[in-house]
Amino acid sequence: MEKIVHKSETRGKSNLGWLDSKHTFSFGSYQNEERINFGALRVINDDHVAPGMGFGTHPHRDMEIISIPLEGDLEHKDSMGNKGIIKEGDIQVMSAGKGITHSEFNSNNDKPVKFLQIWVIPNKTNVEPRYQQLSLESLKKENDFYQILSPDEKDEGVWIHQNAWFHIGDLKKNESYSYELKDKSNGLYVFVISGKIETEQELLEYRDGMDIKGINTISFKSHEESKVLLMEVPLKLY
Repeated sequence: MEKIVHKSETRGKSNLGWLDSKHTFSFGSYQNEERINFGALRVINDDHVAPGMGFGTHPHRDMEIISIPLEGDLEHKDSMGNKGIIKEGDIQVMSAGKGITHSEFNSNNDKPVKFLQIWVIPNKTNVEPRYQQLSLESLKKENDFYQILSPDEKDEGVWIHQNAWFHIGDLKKNESYSYELKDKSNGLYVFVISGKIETEQELLEYRDGMDIKGINTISFKSHEESKVLLMEVPLKLY
């Protein structure tokens, strides 16, 4: 087994006034040759957007872009004609494919919106752009990991053009858990949204991350009530 821990305070930082962002991997002005990606997982940005502010219309192509709001409401518009609000408890995905433009704004005038922006490198390029948004409420499992993303449009959660699976765990204090890879050639990235957990002899706290490869079943113990995001992704890009 191989593992690398990314403590929260070691992440890249950018603050534009209206946007306070922390970068697990190289992004924008933060460039770190040792943190380019973890296999197909290219970006994990922890974004805080000021009230009424946001990202103006900008382009993307050939990337799977996932947004998971943690607090507040995010207003979305794109060149495919989609327009709406994503909020805490939702997940949004865009397959940029041959090219899209979109904007994301904080729709609240009295509080920041906090969300995870995650990019996954697809296994197909130049596909037709697509958009998907859903509430995770019906998928939730108490005190366990539940699937929120997969490669199969008929499976639970949203789907993307990649052999990847995401799970969220709402974990109780002092409980033990495990996760088994769907594809044994994949790796797992663990991201602690809140709380404190132990996994494979490492203690992870608020916004810490850890990549793991070379093991099929990963064990966890919660030291306090925690919310954890698991991202299983291919390690090799084709």
